[in-house]
Amino acid sequence: MFAKGQNVIQLMEELAPKHYAVPDDKIGLQLGTLNKEITGVLIALDVTDEVVEEAIRLQANLIIAHHAIIFRPLAHLQTDSPAGRLYEKLIKNDIAVYIAHTNLDVAEGGVNDLMAEALGLTGLSPLEDIHTDKLKKLVVFIPEDHLERVRQALFQAGAGWIGQYSHCSFNIEGTGTFVPEEGSEPFIGKQGKLEQVKEVRLETIIPQSIERKAIQAMLKAHPYEEVAYDLYQLDLKGRTFGLGRVGKLETAVTLRQLCEQVKQAYDVPALRLVGSPDKEVRKIAVLGGSGSRYVRHAQFAGADVLITGDIDYHTAHDALAAGMALIDPGHNVEKIMKQGVAGYLQRRLQEKKSDTAVFASQIDTEPFQFV
Repeated sequence: MFAKGQNVIQLMEELAPKHYAVPDDKIGLQLGTLNKEITGVLIALDVTDEVVEEAIRLQANLIIAHHAIIFRPLAHLQTDSPAGRLYEKLIKNDIAVYIAHTNLDVAEGGVNDLMAEALGLTGLSPLEDIHTDKLKKLVVFIPEDHLERVRQALFQAGAGWIGQYSHCSFNIEGTGTFVPEEGSEPFIGKQGKLEQVKEVRLETIIPQSIERKAIQAMLKAHPYEEVAYDLYQLDLKGRTFGLGRVGKLETAVTLRQLCEQVKQAYDVPALRLVGSPDKEVRKIAVLGGSGSRYVRHAQFAGADVLITGDIDYHTAHDALAAGMALIDPGHNVEKIMKQGVAGYLQRRLQEKKSDTAVFASQIDTEPFQFV
């Protein structure tokens, strides 16, 4: 059975929630419809004519890309223009296009995590904070003999984390009362009769980002027809998510050695370096895409070097004067997301026993040639 488009995107947004995106970023469904069965998903960095032809060959009717195909409101849709021909081909072949951009940059397991992990960086933290997950307290009343089932369902959904401690909860025994009225189908008791049941008040913490998932898991595991539960907003801050990553190598290396690692890890033939090749570095900042404005962020984070794309001439001079090393392997290194996202989505669809295929695009969309 093929997955519905909405279900595929629900899995994608569990990886990269839309609220992670920076304001005004062009994300989400940009062309086509999700109200259909998805035979195949093609994960791409850019949507070019060659990528669309690849999707057609693979019988993929959904492309999930990192870079938007519509950046600003369209003044016209002329099919004799390059953009118009692209949109026409997508529409005629019933291929939808969904964009995950800065939300995928911010996400755990997204672009910047993949870049950091490819270099072996550890102790990762965001380069710039974008989103802090709000925390809520969930209180639910459960009959004693179903406590463990409901509690474990909540923990498996991601509830119960306080800092580095998991499976956190507080449990109080008590007596619950209720009268099943006409039309009810009580799990315990009979219509019209007051029931007293030994219950446990379970309290646990849930991040707002998984609130829906946690509530659904709780309701599914709970035996009652009507579940009594409360949600309280807390002043405590949850986990912070952001753009870029800062981490450390196991041992220090020279910039010359790091450049070779970067070329291999990101599959690039050449790069640009600002700084002495013999300088030793260990604390590394990485940021996919255009990172010129993040040089100061890397400095403040104590990084020895920032690895990012599209460094301009004047930013390079400023960094050199400040003693900050830069490595520019190009914007296209974000292609690392193709295999990472394809692997994630394939695993999730297999868990759902879906026949929908997932492909990582093999098309190289690097616009520059190195000569």
